[in-house]
Amino acid sequence: MRQDAPGNLKKTSIRYIIFVYFTVSALAVILLTGAVLYMQMSRQLILAVQDENQAVLGQVNRSVDAYLRTIMKLSDSIYYGVIKNADLNTEPVNSRITLLYDNNKDSIANIALLSKEGELLEAVPAARLKTGLDVTKEQWFGNTLERTDNLHFTTPHVQYIFDNNENQYRWVITLTRAVEITHGTSTEQGILLIDIRYSSLQQILENITLGNQGYLYMISSSGELIYHPKMQLIETGQAPENLAAAVDYRDGSYREKYDGEWREVSVKSVGYTGWKLLSVTPEKGLPLNNLKMRLFVVFVVAAFLLVLILTNTFISSRITIPIQKLEKSVNAIEAGDLNTEVYMGGSYEIRHLGRSIGDMAKRIKTLMEDIVTEHESKRKSEFDTLQSQINPHFLYNTLDIIVWMIENEQKQEAVKVVTALARFFRISLSKGKSIITVRDELEHIRNYLMIQQMRFKNKFFFEIDAKEDVMDLVSLKLMLQPLVENAIYHGMEFMDGDGEIRVEVYREADNLWFRISDNGLGMTKEQVDSLLDEKNHVSSQKGSGIGVKNVNERIRLYFGTDYGLTIWSRPDEGTMISICLPVQVYSETMIKEQT
Repeated sequence: MRQDAPGNLKKTSIRYIIFVYFTVSALAVILLTGAVLYMQMSRQLILAVQDENQAVLGQVNRSVDAYLRTIMKLSDSIYYGVIKNADLNTEPVNSRITLLYDNNKDSIANIALLSKEGELLEAVPAARLKTGLDVTKEQWFGNTLERTDNLHFTTPHVQYIFDNNENQYRWVITLTRAVEITHGTSTEQGILLIDIRYSSLQQILENITLGNQGYLYMISSSGELIYHPKMQLIETGQAPENLAAAVDYRDGSYREKYDGEWREVSVKSVGYTGWKLLSVTPEKGLPLNNLKMRLFVVFVVAAFLLVLILTNTFISSRITIPIQKLEKSVNAIEAGDLNTEVYMGGSYEIRHLGRSIGDMAKRIKTLMEDIVTEHESKRKSEFDTLQSQINPHFLYNTLDIIVWMIENEQKQEAVKVVTALARFFRISLSKGKSIITVRDELEHIRNYLMIQQMRFKNKFFFEIDAKEDVMDLVSLKLMLQPLVENAIYHGMEFMDGDGEIRVEVYREADNLWFRISDNGLGMTKEQVDSLLDEKNHVSSQKGSGIGVKNVNERIRLYFGTDYGLTIWSRPDEGTMISICLPVQVYSETMIKEQT
């Protein structure tokens, strides 16, 4: 199969095309199916991850909720069991609060009772407020007194209220609630403060795993971090987290793009506190996106592709081998071997095509033989017709010259003309041959120019220049005479004298060149074009009329369209006609004509 391409001709086999089409089609189906399956598996996996994350969040939420409820129950026990029913003027509550503290000290750092003026009434374990600290100006203090029905939780912070003997920083979450404090017969509002050890809550959350690269974190309703695996890095700005979006999330599952990667986020609210638990699973950490799974997918695709290539190679070979054998037969016919045996194998269609091509080759052979025979006959007939058109015209013109001389009693000149005419016709006949040597053609034109020189009473002179190495080469008979005739009649007849006709013959590589030049009146470009134009050509009344066109046609009929005449002319400057023939030795041509 041949396909045209810019600048060159590309050849592509049908086997290659079938192989490529089959492979691309099958591969497209495989890739499409794989893509659909991959998308479905990814969707199912994401749903499974979301369900799993929701289940984990539910479990963690229950653990955190149980933990916080324990703290809230402790708060209720301290308030309703100790503070509410006690008169602080007569009944000390320190021992009873200490007992509750001892039972919960693994999760509790401090318990304190504060008046609404910010005075520390009780503190377990024994402690005092930081010097210079006015707790009434703290945000949690005001919020607690404003919303007395609620329990208030702060975000994790370093304990900064109490001054104890331990020289260390302790992270806590502070729970506060408004309470009624009795002093004799009067009551007033106060604040019960419980510092929850952050480490106890951290232990619940940090042991939770969410698969590859997944993690869990907790924020307050205002978006402040309560727990994160990279909490310190986030607080110092060394690690990012999408807290701004997390604040607006409600319970459920979300897919978000953050920091250049997609990830699955599940959200669960923590009961009474307003806190949110969030699980994050980067999609690149999902089983379908990890390196092992990708390598497995690549391996499976490569295996399918290998099987596909082998299968398509086998199928394309079975289909195309008979076609390739038939193509070889067609190529042999195209190269000119019409006797080649055409392949007739393979499927029914290919066998039928082979028989058709074989029959066609036989018919072509027969037609070509008929065409060659007809062409040779037509070519010889045309050549003889053109040849016969020249001799009568020249004879007529020459006899006209002789008659003119006799009428003017120029008997000696007439004898010279008749003698030259005899020599001219001796070469002209050439035993019926159309091809003669350059030597004979130049002798022929020399006799002709002598006759015409007498006719025009030496109004011009001529020169013939040819080296010995071209004398035995092939020339077409009567080729130069019509051209010189035109030079005389159309170039010299109306000149006052000093006319010049020059004939040159020389060899250039594989071409033989004849050049006839004159210094006559010359012609315009339109006149030059009309000389070889059959439609626009007008016969001369003095010369042969159709000589130039006939010479060109005779040359092309005999030697081919690559050879013939080239005419250059300018008014008042002269004319030059160049003839190009192939270089052939006369003896070879004679043998060719005789055969």
